[in-house]
Amino acid sequence: MAEIIQKDGTWSFDGDAVRIVPGRDKGVALLRQTLGEVVVPLRALAGISYEPSRKAGRLRLRLRDGADPLLQVTGGRLPEASDPYRLTVESDRSGVAEYFVDEVRNALLLDQVDPGPVDTYLLPGPPVPIAVGAGDGTAAFDGDRVALDWNWTTEEAKRSGGPREFRIADLRTVEWSPSKGLENGWLRFTLAGAPPAPAPKYDPHTVELFGFKKDPLMALVAAAVAVRMPHPAAPPEGPADAVAAPAELSSAAAPAEDHDALLRRLRELGDLHQAGVLTAEEFTAAKQAVLQRF
Repeated sequence: MAEIIQKDGTWSFDGDAVRIVPGRDKGVALLRQTLGEVVVPLRALAGISYEPSRKAGRLRLRLRDGADPLLQVTGGRLPEASDPYRLTVESDRSGVAEYFVDEVRNALLLDQVDPGPVDTYLLPGPPVPIAVGAGDGTAAFDGDRVALDWNWTTEEAKRSGGPREFRIADLRTVEWSPSKGLENGWLRFTLAGAPPAPAPKYDPHTVELFGFKKDPLMALVAAAVAVRMPHPAAPPEGPADAVAAPAELSSAAAPAEDHDALLRRLRELGDLHQAGVLTAEEFTAAKQAVLQRF
């Protein structure tokens, strides 16, 4: 067992996984405090490094591309202070940090972990239900449905349409982008078959972000949704699934197609549960939601 305890947080390694617990110091970023403990399996790691400095060094974990839904949706755009895979190390603990790095690297070598990209998520993402209020609205997700509600800062054209709610099965993409300079950020949901989205301030499926403290928390909502959607690098479905139904398909055949889609969804949920992405409670709730649509 290797362990390093700092004000910024505690990292421990038992040979199978790196366990990350954020510190309680007031300087710890809100996203890391909200996300809480993260367990990174060894097979999700691409590497680890320690960057020494006269005042305070840094431990950094490098995950395999596509392994973590949070890193997938943020694409390297998280503020450094919000990065859960970075630990500030006091200069007098540099020896402990170097020992920690050696232990993880040796395990990676012994297990011959491939550092390359993956086509399935290896971390479960933020727990649900989750709800975050930031920018011009609040985004909530219960594992099956996304709900968007608006506040007094919302553009009237968007607020007049009222709250929005949609199922994860109806989503094509989820995207988080931070504010940059004078440009606002957003948490955007794109529904399958939807026309091109308008600007975030007018889009009823987008929360506009103004660059305030809680903005990064919207990335947690995006990650919780993304991990329950098909992985961007997953192999495409077979030709039979990819072919669209012909226009002349009779109305009697449509329910059978819906039935097959729901059966596929049940199988996907079972795979996510077996892989550890969904807890037993999340799996049961999502399964019941699908069964109700039969």
